[in-house]
Amino acid sequence: METAILRIGVAGLGRAFSVMLPTFLADSRVRLVAACDPREAARERFRRDFGCPVYQDIESLARDPRVQVVYVASPHQFHAAHTRVAAAHGKDVLVEKPMALSLQECDDMIDACRAAGVRLIVGHCHSFDTPYLRTRELIAGGEFGAVKMIHALNYTDYLFRPRRPEELETARGGGAIFSQAAHQVDIVRMLAGERPVRLRSALGNWHPGRPTEGAYSALLWFESGAYASLSYNGYAHFDSDEWMEWIGEMGGAKNPDDYGQARRRLATLRSPDEEADLKAAGTYGGSSYVAPRASRPPASHQHFGPILVSCEKADLRPMAQDILVYGDATRERRPLPVPAAPRHEVIDELHAAIHGGKPCLHDGRWAKATLEICLAMLQSDAEGRDVLLHHQV
Repeated sequence: METAILRIGVAGLGRAFSVMLPTFLADSRVRLVAACDPREAARERFRRDFGCPVYQDIESLARDPRVQVVYVASPHQFHAAHTRVAAAHGKDVLVEKPMALSLQECDDMIDACRAAGVRLIVGHCHSFDTPYLRTRELIAGGEFGAVKMIHALNYTDYLFRPRRPEELETARGGGAIFSQAAHQVDIVRMLAGERPVRLRSALGNWHPGRPTEGAYSALLWFESGAYASLSYNGYAHFDSDEWMEWIGEMGGAKNPDDYGQARRRLATLRSPDEEADLKAAGTYGGSSYVAPRASRPPASHQHFGPILVSCEKADLRPMAQDILVYGDATRERRPLPVPAAPRHEVIDELHAAIHGGKPCLHDGRWAKATLEICLAMLQSDAEGRDVLLHHQV
């Protein structure tokens, strides 16, 4: 039986699309049929690469009858509006994280998709990654007892990579909370398997030239009394991929000798405009963009740094190629299958929802709950107190 194809139109050909493109190219269930972007160079590159129509705006893309799914890969502040436009034209929606910048925007997106009878899936987020999905299956199987504590940690040079000006403004969706905490929050919620109820956080805003949050620590309590600690440092000198056997976030081998590369490059830039131009040059359609090469599937899965789940009878450590299980008397590695394609799990969930009629995990309500926690992290730090959560699922 022939596999049904997902006909995807892309809204935004920037960094998010550049990272997802290897998935679209490697997965036979996907066909890119159209795109929109305000940058002429990006549109022309897409037209040449895929022989598909290109548009300047989301309205024109959403009207295209060839488009079945709109992949909203535009900057964070446009997610809500672009999702509503896609839904109004009867298109299913795959929207990048974070879902939106406010809970009201999330509600508007959920309502628009419900009214139009279309599906809404939010990702890529690292909670799609096989190491975490498989760890959750092991927990749900009951072999190790209930989850009691989760520790998630990631040290990167995130804040020193090239950024557009709005990516350094929290109010416009910039900073580590919206871009990075969404990953960790999604992962620990899925692994805990129950509703979070309360949060306390502290944020770091430590660089006068990068005026947004670049680091955070948070403690998240769940209904049963289990809790998760989340720590992220985007100003890091230490690279926590050293604790992931030097496999990077995207699943590729990492060279420890590249240490300090982002800071050195940033030091050569003379203005915010020059920095924004450097970022644009490296994304799809840019002058220094390097297209993904057709090759074998990646040997390792993607991940979001070291995570340790403490259950009643074992500690579980999801890695890029296996899951380490530390039991009462033995330590073992449970191998993971080699990934069929990068981020194939996103297409698995999208395809099952649209062509299989299956409910999805990463729907609008799920992503709204993650955003609530991200917003609560900002609130808790600003007010110096615990914040209760009211929209969890």
